[in-house]
Amino acid sequence: MPHPMMFGDDDPGLAELREIALGFPGASEKISWGRPVFCAPKMFAVYGGSRKDEGAREHHQFPHAVLVKVDDSDRRALEQDSRFFFPAYLGPFGWLGLDLTAATVDWTEVTELLDASYRMVASKKLIRQLEQR
Repeated sequence: MPHPMMFGDDDPGLAELREIALGFPGASEKISWGRPVFCAPKMFAVYGGSRKDEGAREHHQFPHAVLVKVDDSDRRALEQDSRFFFPAYLGPFGWLGLDLTAATVDWTEVTELLDASYRMVASKKLIRQLEQR
């Protein structure tokens, strides 16, 4: 059974996220788990996510968030920021979520997070193309 769609094209921040994410060389969007996922060809960003709180039976949903792969050297500082959360399922694999509704969104910061996540999964060829821009 396929996942239900968990977003709408007019969701807050999705248009901006698409513009940034699809601007990376070789980037594409697909729908996985009912959410927009950005790949190059490996996944580097997801719109929307959830967090499972310790002892809770259900997940706390963050429908308007971006999930990105984070370098271990940046993780500790980002985890101190209340806008970030440890996403269910992807968190153990080096991902963090940024709640886009927690404060005014700094799209320069989001671009930097996407760039770092992209560089962690993209091929050397795609990274060269990015750097040649």
